[in-house]
Amino acid sequence: MNDHASADSRTGAADRTAQGGIEIRVNGKPRTVPSGQTVSGLLDALELDHRAVVVELNRQIIRRNELDEIALEGGDVIELVHFVGGG
Repeated sequence: MNDHASADSRTGAADRTAQGGIEIRVNGKPRTVPSGQTVSGLLDALELDHRAVVVELNRQIIRRNELDEIALEGGDVIELVHFVGGG
């Protein structure tokens, strides 16, 4: 299990934007997401198939069965690698 903190354990005001979201980086680009959003929710928002993507969160690979359990935190760095079929 990943020891990334749950959304309820965070109190850092600097991690939150004025709109109640948090700032993260996805593949090197800044992105604001709702406070408490899970990794799974981020993939849904990006319209990515959970089965065809590898998620690295703060330099740690996240297992598919943990995507719904891990809440994103302000300052998180996410790298997404998605697979494309073809021949």
